[in-house]
Amino acid sequence: MTAYAVDQQLDTSGLNCPMPILKAKKAITAMQSGEVLEVIATDPGAVRDFAAFARQTGHQLLESKENNKKFYFVLKKK
Repeated sequence: MTAYAVDQQLDTSGLNCPMPILKAKKAITAMQSGEVLEVIATDPGAVRDFAAFARQTGHQLLESKENNKKFYFVLKKK
């Protein structure tokens, strides 16, 4: 994974849709513009969900990776 200065990390492992997105939305709402949120998820549907979330909200999806059945998403708040 590319090194980003992550301001906050959110582990949603074990949670299924829509919980990873809902928790990420709550976390990113409390952050300042330009800050970076890393989300860890185990739900394979999160890949599609986070791509759609970024498109719909305008937050930048900097990275989306899978490693050992965990999915990592790095979002930059608009």
